[in-house]
Amino acid sequence: MTELEIKQIIFKLLKQIAPDSEPESLMPDDLIRQKLEIDSYDALQFVIALDEHFGIQTPEEDYGKIETLKNLTTYIQDKQFK
Repeated sequence: MTELEIKQIIFKLLKQIAPDSEPESLMPDDLIRQKLEIDSYDALQFVIALDEHFGIQTPEEDYGKIETLKNLTTYIQDKQFK
């Protein structure tokens, strides 16, 4: 799966979790939760949706590794190839 495909899925899932947000406006180094004003409950729902969609498991200790779009994309790519 390409980086662009992963980003498109991330945007789609973010839009489902926070329908009033504009995920496409995220820059690579933006903090996702802050930029889109997502609360902790919705952030957890987003991680669960990512895990289900990509068939990965994101342990709580890795949440700090997926705070930006760039880090999240890299994290998903790394997890898929393991």
